[in-house]
Amino acid sequence: MSEYNDLKSAVEKLEIMQKKMAAYNHATGLLYFDSVTVAPKDTTAGRGQTMGILTEESYKVFVNDETPKLLEYLKQNEEQLDEKIKLQVKKLDEDYKKISNIPMDEYVQYNMLINDAQSVWHEAKQKNDYLLFEPYLNKIVATVRKFATYLDSSKNPYDVWLNEYEKGLTMEIADEYFAALRTELVPLVHKVMSSKKKIDDSFSYKNYSVRKQEKLSDFLMEVLTIDRNHCNIGQTEHPFTINFNSNDVRITTHYHKNNLLSSMFSVIHEGGHALYELNCDDEYDFTALSGGTSMGIHESQSRFFENIIGRSRSFTNYLYPYLKKMFPVQFKDVTKVMLYEALNKSQPSLIRTEADELTYSLHVMVRYELEKRLINGSLSTKDLPAEWNRLYKEYLGVDVPNDTKGVLQDSHWSGGAIGYFPSYSLGSAYASQMLFHMKKDLDIDALTQKGNLKPIVEWLKERVHKYASSKTPAEIIQICCNEDFKPHYYTDYLKMKFSSIYEI
Repeated sequence: MSEYNDLKSAVEKLEIMQKKMAAYNHATGLLYFDSVTVAPKDTTAGRGQTMGILTEESYKVFVNDETPKLLEYLKQNEEQLDEKIKLQVKKLDEDYKKISNIPMDEYVQYNMLINDAQSVWHEAKQKNDYLLFEPYLNKIVATVRKFATYLDSSKNPYDVWLNEYEKGLTMEIADEYFAALRTELVPLVHKVMSSKKKIDDSFSYKNYSVRKQEKLSDFLMEVLTIDRNHCNIGQTEHPFTINFNSNDVRITTHYHKNNLLSSMFSVIHEGGHALYELNCDDEYDFTALSGGTSMGIHESQSRFFENIIGRSRSFTNYLYPYLKKMFPVQFKDVTKVMLYEALNKSQPSLIRTEADELTYSLHVMVRYELEKRLINGSLSTKDLPAEWNRLYKEYLGVDVPNDTKGVLQDSHWSGGAIGYFPSYSLGSAYASQMLFHMKKDLDIDALTQKGNLKPIVEWLKERVHKYASSKTPAEIIQICCNEDFKPHYYTDYLKMKFSSIYEI
């Protein structure tokens, strides 16, 4: 390796390469954030051209004749590298072997397709016109299937993508996990549905000023201990979080004038994601190890704050006086008990993001079943809406009135995120297991009753956040819980909570 004078120069070259890749990712990420928040409607074409050029340049920075030589040289001298550099080399080597198998022109074309598809999805959802979006989804599914063979031709294509979002996850594991949920949760859902206990949440659908909801969002972010110097909040159709480094994170929400709880819990949910990114050790910034380690672990943080903390009786007691003061007319006859029960009302519904904590995983199971079939070719994108509607009737007992509230409700497929959805349910399960072990160290109820979430955030920071992507999901669970992942914590948590609320 004559091109390297010494190991130090090779490490410096590795660092420069990663910083360049981070810069391009930053730029394309900002383009995406702009496109779904404040960009004018008819600006897709120009943005697509810019996205194509940036994507091509980013690809060239990583995929070239020099990169494999650099990585091989560093691997041959790994005993002289510190642990952080070793992990970077390992991650980059894995990524290179995958992405270098994708022809550059196909990679660029795919990113331009995604840019167009996301714009068309927004329009299709507004117009309730699935046929407008279907040709784009068809191309995305075909490309995702083909790219899976590039990444690992020895695996089932859907297994390839499950593993991309949650390292180690396979259809075999997911099938077993969801089967356990069906066995444990479906009977509980039926008991809740037949319960004589009726919960009145009508107050949450009164008219709420968007300006006051924005003020509530600021308050919630403060309670969550989010540093507003490094995290702002925007508005979009489908709330999400995006991060550029540990000092620059953006969250979004969608305000509904007649649904207070929707945005309120969107902010808490996305706030959980933001805390993860903000608390990653900055030594991982601008490297292959930046950001959260997996979608499932990421969801464990958002679900922890949204459901386990945000919908707890103790945190409800803390929020109640603030909400009553801010919305005196709407909350005139609302008690603390009414608020707590409203936050945890359970009933089958159409919209995943609005689903209650108990039925949420049923929404995920619908998408999981459909994705498997889309990728193996047994389900066409043309037949997707009808099959979506059939499964919603079978799993949740609800009739889907239109595609806007059905197959078009999520943005994920327009962004190519196929294999992502199971992580949402796994995240809830991870969070429940973390809660069980956190309680050994902290009095969660006493802290949340006072709105003092700092010790809880610090506990998670030390065991989850600070490691960024330097640990696998399995390693994070071991650090938090001193045991492997066990789904029963999730079902036990839900059984105890909802049996109490519904007196069953």
